[in-house]
Amino acid sequence: MAKHQVAVIGTGQTKFKTHFPDKNYVELTQDAAKLAMDDAGVTPDDIDAIVFSMAPTQFMGVNDCDRWATSHVWGTGKPFMRVHTGGATGGSAFQAGYFHVASGVYRTVLVVGADRVAETPDAQHVLNLIWDRFYEHDFALNTVTMTALAAQRYMHRYGTTEEQFARVVVRSRGNAMGNPYAHLKGKITVDDVMNSPRVSYPYKRFDICPRSSGAAAVVLSNLAVAEEKCTRPAFVNGVSSITHSVFMGDRMGLWSETDFEDHDGFYLAARDCYRQAGITDPVKQIQVAELYDPFSTFQFPQMESLGFCGRGEGASKSDEGAWNLDGEIAVCPSGGTLCTNPIGVTGLVRAIDAANQVMGKSGDIQVKGVKNAVATAIGGSTQFFTCSILGDEPVAGRNA
Repeated sequence: MAKHQVAVIGTGQTKFKTHFPDKNYVELTQDAAKLAMDDAGVTPDDIDAIVFSMAPTQFMGVNDCDRWATSHVWGTGKPFMRVHTGGATGGSAFQAGYFHVASGVYRTVLVVGADRVAETPDAQHVLNLIWDRFYEHDFALNTVTMTALAAQRYMHRYGTTEEQFARVVVRSRGNAMGNPYAHLKGKITVDDVMNSPRVSYPYKRFDICPRSSGAAAVVLSNLAVAEEKCTRPAFVNGVSSITHSVFMGDRMGLWSETDFEDHDGFYLAARDCYRQAGITDPVKQIQVAELYDPFSTFQFPQMESLGFCGRGEGASKSDEGAWNLDGEIAVCPSGGTLCTNPIGVTGLVRAIDAANQVMGKSGDIQVKGVKNAVATAIGGSTQFFTCSILGDEPVAGRNA
């Protein structure tokens, strides 16, 4: 039997910023949950199950906040699942919610979560703890230094320059000016990026995302509920995820010609995701890409792995303006993760921003004529990859 069709019928997110002195963790999750349910035109009684999106609790100093949050998101007496795959958590939670509905077991599911990354004085110290104590811990790896190594390898392989990465930052900050929820935004120049303090080659401060706090939620439903509640839903037409070994050294040439700096997991995830959604020519069929790009170096290899250009062509396509809001494909109209990174829900925000583009609810950052949008997420040591396709029409052959 074919899977049941799944649709996004409501979304909600708070503003994202460094601190919320007037809101605690569970109050943020409740705000996002209510926004999403109000947008969908449903009440807590209409929600059959809840998926909770939450990354490491060390960031906020409260252990297992999902237990604290259950009653605040109206989860008491209902099935409740926490998902955690590092930075990919929001993408994984979104897909878990999808499978809840696609299985036919539940009609309507709330996916919700929050993060307060800035509650810890040193998030990178926390993230250092994911590496092997014997082989890797003494190298002071964290998400900055680890991805900087991958960026160096990418630059060596394809000749990409720091200035080309800097242009990504300029575009993202500019796009974010139209996003009322974004953390960092504004008009900056390539020189501003290049002159910001060096952190870890090739990164300068402006090449790196902020530590963001805030919450996000989405309501997923089957086709029957979507037709009743929503005039223009965003149909979840494809979902896929790929998991690698935690050791970066194990991913050098693992999948033939690609490598860990190529984000090769997306090549495999996209292939399956596109098959499900009937995407045969992503450049012509997809209008928006909401990428998980906490560093300026993440866009090029992702766009290549997602099939929008050939290997090593990402930088030149970016320079040509192909990924501007009015280009071939609008990349991160929201400003993306470079501008907003509440780690536990960042991937969920990517799915929300993609869905809103399809639903025509993106306000000042709305791209014209969006029929399909792709949302990605990455977690761990670039270990977990999720890819989701949202479209304005359901895939033929799926049950209501």
